[in-house]
Amino acid sequence: MAYGFDRSRFAENKRAVLDKNLGPLVKTIMTRCIHCTRCIRFATEIAGVEELGATGRGEHMEVGTYVEKALSSELSGNIIDICPVGALTSKPYAFVARPWELRKTESIDVMDAVGSNIRVDARGTEVLRVLPRLSEEINEEWIADKSRFACDGLQRQRLDRPYVRRDGKLKPASWSDAFAAIAARLKGVAGDRIAAIVGDLACAESMVALKDLMAALGAPHVDCRQDGAKLAASPRASYLFNTTIAGIERADACLLVGTNPRWEAPIVNARLRKRWLVGGFRAGVIGPQVNLTYKAEYLGAGPQTLAELSAGRLPFADLLRKAERPLLIVGQGALARSDGAAVLGLARRTAVELGLVKDGWNGFNVLHTAAARVGGLDLGLVPGVGGRDVRGILDGATSGDIDVVYLLGADEIDTSRLGRAFVIYQGHHGDAGAQRADVILPGAAYTEKNATYVNTEGRVQRTRLAVFAPGDAREDWKILRALSDALGRRLPYDSLGQVRSRLAAVNAVFAKPDIVVPAAWGEFGAAGAVDAMPFKSPVANFYMTDPISRASVTMAKCTASFVASGTGKTGTHG
Repeated sequence: MAYGFDRSRFAENKRAVLDKNLGPLVKTIMTRCIHCTRCIRFATEIAGVEELGATGRGEHMEVGTYVEKALSSELSGNIIDICPVGALTSKPYAFVARPWELRKTESIDVMDAVGSNIRVDARGTEVLRVLPRLSEEINEEWIADKSRFACDGLQRQRLDRPYVRRDGKLKPASWSDAFAAIAARLKGVAGDRIAAIVGDLACAESMVALKDLMAALGAPHVDCRQDGAKLAASPRASYLFNTTIAGIERADACLLVGTNPRWEAPIVNARLRKRWLVGGFRAGVIGPQVNLTYKAEYLGAGPQTLAELSAGRLPFADLLRKAERPLLIVGQGALARSDGAAVLGLARRTAVELGLVKDGWNGFNVLHTAAARVGGLDLGLVPGVGGRDVRGILDGATSGDIDVVYLLGADEIDTSRLGRAFVIYQGHHGDAGAQRADVILPGAAYTEKNATYVNTEGRVQRTRLAVFAPGDAREDWKILRALSDALGRRLPYDSLGQVRSRLAAVNAVFAKPDIVVPAAWGEFGAAGAVDAMPFKSPVANFYMTDPISRASVTMAKCTASFVASGTGKTGTHG
C-alpha cells in the first residue's frame, strides 16, 4: 500500500539502443529517442546537410548517420535545442551543471559579424554554456556551432595581470608600472611615429577611446581593418549588408562574390537556403567553389568574371537585371586584396548597371567576418590625412619609421613585421599580439563587459556583463581612460554613459540601438585594373578564427575532426 506494486506490468524486454558518436559537439543517449525525427528534419531542411536519417523499421528503427561519421554542419548544435527528450545533448556541457545553478544573461555573440542574439549561462566566474535567443530579424532561433561551443576558450590562456618586458622577457607588473613604462617610452616621440591597429573583437567604447587618445597624441596612423580590406569609412552603404539579413527572404536572385557564407556567416547562409527552398530564387557564385547547401550556379573564380557580368556578357546578368529584388553579396575575400578597392568599385558598378539598387530596395551587401569592423568604420577608425593603413604601419615598423604600435586586440596581423617597434598589446588572451608585446594590458572579453557592437547590417547591439574579468583585467575603455591620465592626455569621460554619449556624438547611429538605419547610397570604390588572381575565402578554418576560439579545447577537437582530417568519420561506440 505504501510503495505500490513491486513489479511492472510491462512483460517484454526493454528496448536499448547503442549511443551514436556524432562528433565532439553532440552527445547521444539514444535509448531516450522517441523517433520524432526533428533532428533529421533540421539537418536536411535547415542545415542542408543530409547526414541524419532513420534505419530499420518498427521496434528496430534507429536515428543516426547512415555511414558512421560526425555531423559536419556548422549549425549541428541546434539539434540539441530541438530534441524534446534529451536524446541529443551538449557533449562539452553534459553533467557539468543544473539549470537552476546558472546565472542567465542576455547578450550578443561576437564570433562573427552577424551579431546573433544569445543567452550566456554562467556559474561563479565561469561561462558554462551559450544558447540562442529568439531574434526573427537576425538569427531566428539558431546559432552557429562556434558561437555555442567556443565559450570554454574564455577560461584558457587568459591575460589576468599587466606584463612589462624586461631583459627580453615578459614579467608581471602592476598597472602603475605598466603605464609608467608606456609613458617613459612615448616621452618625446612624435605623433607621426605612433600607430594603432584595432582587432576583430574590439567593442565600440574601446575603439572611440583609442581614437580620441591617438588624436590627442597627434597620431594619424589608426586602422580597424587588420585584414587589409579596402573599405572606406564613407558612404555608410559601401560597407553594410544593406538588404538586411531578414531582407534576404524578399529577394529573388543572388550573386555571391568572393565569399563562402557557410563558413563566414552560417546564419546568413541558412537564411539564403531558407529562401532557396521556397522557390523562385537563383544564386550565382564568383569565387571559391564550395557546397553552400543550396543549388548555386558557378560563374567563375575571380574579378574578370565580375567584369564580364557587369558588362552584361554573361547570361546571369540578364537574370539579375530582370529580377525584382536581386542581391549582391561581396565577401572579405574579394576586398582584402591589393586590388580590393578596384574590386569594390567594380561591384558597385555591377550593382548599378544591373539594377540592384532602386527605390525601396538596396541589393548591394558587404558580408563582414569581424564583429568590430562595422563599428570601427562607423567611428572612422581609418588612417587620417597622411596616415598609414595596416600594411603601411607594418612597413613603417619594419623600416624604423614607426616607433610605437598600439594593438587593441589585434592578433591576425603578421607580428614578425613589427620590427624593433615598441608594442603595447591590450586584449584578453595570450595570442599572437601578446607574444610580441613589450607591455601587456589585460582587457575584458565580450562576456565580461557592457559593450556596444555593430553587426554586418549596421544594427547597433549591446552585450551584457555575465561574469567578471579574471584577476586584474579591466574593461577596455577604462584602461585607455587610465592610460590617458598617465600620458597627460586625459580623455573627457569617466562613466559608461559618458562614453556612449561620445559614441553618439561621433556617429548618430550609436544613439539608436537595435534598429537598422538605412544608409544613403553614394560613390565608393576605385576605378582601375583588377588582378586575375581568384578570390579566396578569408576563413580557412571555421572553428578557429579569433583568440577565444583558438584557446577552446572543443574547437580544437572540431578542427581535428573536420578540418585536419577532412573526413569527419568517428565510428560508433557502445
